[in-house]
Amino acid sequence: MMNDLQKMGGVAALIEAATFVVGFGLVLAIVIPAGFFTGDIGPGQIVALLADNQAITYIVYLLIYVIHGVFLVVLALALYERLKAGSPAMVQTATAFGLIWAGLEIATGMVSNFGLDTIVDLYGKDPAQAESVWLVFDFVQNGLGPKNLIPGSLWILLVSWAALRAGELPSALNYLGLVIGVVGILAAVPPLVMLGAFVWLGLIVWWVWVGIVILRSSLK
Repeated sequence: MMNDLQKMGGVAALIEAATFVVGFGLVLAIVIPAGFFTGDIGPGQIVALLADNQAITYIVYLLIYVIHGVFLVVLALALYERLKAGSPAMVQTATAFGLIWAGLEIATGMVSNFGLDTIVDLYGKDPAQAESVWLVFDFVQNGLGPKNLIPGSLWILLVSWAALRAGELPSALNYLGLVIGVVGILAAVPPLVMLGAFVWLGLIVWWVWVGIVILRSSLK
């Protein structure tokens, strides 16, 4: 039974990485041609961009929030089972933060897609009102999801620390997790918010590495 959970956890970790790679790939394919990173695009242009790309945006939110959150639950439980014997108190605390993070991610995805429908519907009737709603929507979405790295960072930090103490998982992987966790916490400080980009990139590497390690050990 435990071996089945480990296999599921390994697959879940790889799916975590895949959702981000595909999701962010779709985002970049939309926002780069629109000049999103040049500083020349305002709320009105963003709302128009959402209206023109509603289907793709819906898929992105589904991938990087809802599906990501669902498989995060599986991975958090698999790592708990793997590490609980070596460091029970720490991994129990870590898992609580992992499940909180998963819940926030799923909630962000549901709020995002509901907000997207509302904004696009308003845009066809009253573009100015749609722009105002987007400003509120953007605040709520970022507060729940991408700008709120604390729960996920604490989960990875504590899981990596527990694995290091228990002698589980490769040491280099654990040290990478510790770095990601610390940097993610620092990214919550407004002047350091740009560190969040490095956290997301590091997470993709961490998920792939964890997935491979867990799958290899579960197949022995």
